[in-house]
Amino acid sequence: MTKEKNNNDEIILSLKERIKDKKKELSATERFSPKTNCVLTLDNVQYHLNVLVEDSLTLLLVKLNGYKMSAKNLSINNIKVSGFTIDEWMGDIQSKLNVLNRKNEETKLKTMERKLSDLLSIDKKTELEIDAIKKELGL
Repeated sequence: MTKEKNNNDEIILSLKERIKDKKKELSATERFSPKTNCVLTLDNVQYHLNVLVEDSLTLLLVKLNGYKMSAKNLSINNIKVSGFTIDEWMGDIQSKLNVLNRKNEETKLKTMERKLSDLLSIDKKTELEIDAIKKELGL
């Protein structure tokens, strides 16, 4: 039974390391730095990019892409909406969606990490705590 505990503990610690690596990768991804003022008025409706949820942002992106394709078919360049080009709005919306996806992924990783910590054996938890205290004391 002890061998099985040790094996599970090693698997858990390995998985926690992979989660730690994924967290580092996520933290290195781009932050939201908009090119627009994030307040889009389209068809007499005002959209605030910072408060829209993922589904609303996706629909808005599709709508803007429809305008972009239509403008292209009509040979109209650089159409502006609320003072910014459609490409700028689409870029900001895509960037905002990326931020929301990153936050969702971070939440999932934290949940997995917590579950894995709960699964560690008491002996391994004690060992890790002792090692952390030794490290703090410089031993």
